[in-house]
Amino acid sequence: MHARPAAGIAVAALLVAVLAGCTLTREPQARSAPAPVTAAPAGNSSARAASAGDIPGVVRKVEPSVVTISHDQGTGSGVVWSKDGVVVTNAHVVGDVRDVEVAFFDGQRAEGRVRATDPDTDLAVVDVDRKDLEPATFQEELPAVGELAVAMGSPLGFQNTVTAGIISGLHREIPGSAQQDIRSLVDLIQTDAAISPGNSGGALVNGRGQVVGINVAYIPPEQGAVAIGFAIPGATAVDVVGQLLKNGRATHSYLGIQPDQVTDEVASQLGLDQARGVVVLNVVEGGPAARAGLRPGDVIVRMDDAAVDTVEDLFGELRQRKPSSQVRITYIRDGREQQATVTLADRPTS
Repeated sequence: MHARPAAGIAVAALLVAVLAGCTLTREPQARSAPAPVTAAPAGNSSARAASAGDIPGVVRKVEPSVVTISHDQGTGSGVVWSKDGVVVTNAHVVGDVRDVEVAFFDGQRAEGRVRATDPDTDLAVVDVDRKDLEPATFQEELPAVGELAVAMGSPLGFQNTVTAGIISGLHREIPGSAQQDIRSLVDLIQTDAAISPGNSGGALVNGRGQVVGINVAYIPPEQGAVAIGFAIPGATAVDVVGQLLKNGRATHSYLGIQPDQVTDEVASQLGLDQARGVVVLNVVEGGPAARAGLRPGDVIVRMDDAAVDTVEDLFGELRQRKPSSQVRITYIRDGREQQATVTLADRPTS
């Protein structure tokens, strides 16, 4: 299965999922900076319309907060974070560039400067010289499966495009992404609202006009998929963007191992009855796992009460935990199930 970034930059088959980034194509930690605005008062007519699932009302409320981001390598989307010119988008939308152009709903364009990126969550913040923007409202609670989902952005350069569907699933991981060392495609929201190249960085919005996610990837039709798209949860965006604005970087929980998927061959070698779990190839000296007694050859099968069947599961569980928190790791060694308590660390930046 391949997923693509919903970006607009020509990226060769990026993996097993395709980032929806530029026209190329958890519970998260506590926020360290104030979120954008709070929800609109219930008495507001547009808010009432949105609550009733009125898609045109939702669009009217949110479209001033959705932008197009372009540079010489492609085009993607973004969401206004604050009135004074902060925009959030995907890290893969901006790539390695630092200067971008931002096009707004009111027809104005402005030069933007990439302030900070976080590849682990595929989020980035861009500064624009405007002080009159209309920030989006982010919902930090996860949406309910089955509720309205409206995707807004600039797929394939078609600015201010809207598609609609429902929330199809929560806590999704894109299979195989870990094999490409892409840690961002875990703990995602799934939607059947159409997401295409260029939608990356745009808004996934609920029936109340709140941003529940930042569009990031989709499974392309050539993989047999029909409307399978993904978004980074709003709470992850609020947490990570807050850290990027405050510190220029975001922290991520670190176990201190080199993980790999248990295959049929590995299961046979280790005497396991099925090919599931994460085999520890290497343990970082002095790291959290080493201090807890884990060794190469151990097979991790649970973190606390959550099953860890794949490397993506492992990354997803780590995404939902803070550095310094303790987790109970269940692993198999020499055919016996054992447990260890690990105190997670902040993952080194290099």
